[in-house]
Amino acid sequence: MEVRKSMFVLVPGAGGSAWYWHRVASALRSRGHEVIALDLPGADESSGLPEYADAVVAAVGDRRGVVVVAQSMGGFTAPMACARTSVELLVLVNAMIPLPGETPGQWWGNTGSEQARIAAAEAGGYTAEIDLDTYFLHDVPAEVAAAGADHQGPEADIAFNQPCDIRTWPDVTTHVFAAADDRFFPLEFQRRVARDRLGVEAETIPGGHLAALSHPVPLVDRLIAHLP
Repeated sequence: MEVRKSMFVLVPGAGGSAWYWHRVASALRSRGHEVIALDLPGADESSGLPEYADAVVAAVGDRRGVVVVAQSMGGFTAPMACARTSVELLVLVNAMIPLPGETPGQWWGNTGSEQARIAAAEAGGYTAEIDLDTYFLHDVPAEVAAAGADHQGPEADIAFNQPCDIRTWPDVTTHVFAAADDRFFPLEFQRRVARDRLGVEAETIPGGHLAALSHPVPLVDRLIAHLP
């Protein structure tokens, strides 16, 4: 059966770089899909979650059948945008899953993410001290990691103190993808949060926290498998 061609809007995590999605975007386009990967003003202290959501809404525009895919902190932006526009599918990839009114700064303690991360580090035999190589680049090809150095940026404090401005989770089919080797948001932690907050079972995909850089093709395969 032929898969319908879709429009994918790809939302990055902290720092807001569209480059994060470049390998996924290329794989989707090679299969005939349209893609908009967003650059968000992560370093701008005058912009935060409302402005990020505005960017997603603008990208969706009046299109129909849009798939929004959100990574990590993009899990706060995506539901805010989906509550305001017509989206067919929302996919969260190693994402923070917020409660209505919760801020990203509150999310860490509310979910117990730090305890889960440290426990996983102790069980896995790697350091509990967060560093880029151990927690984010451990499975990313060296040449991809090196190319990403020019695309890294900070996330301004403003967004961490802003609430996820939704009354309830938007009425859109939502899937949660959790990477098997994510050291920042360990797999069992993600599964628990997905069950507790959305009542869904997270699907396991290959890779670490930056799965779109380390394992883009399996991620694209799973995205396409969920298209109507």
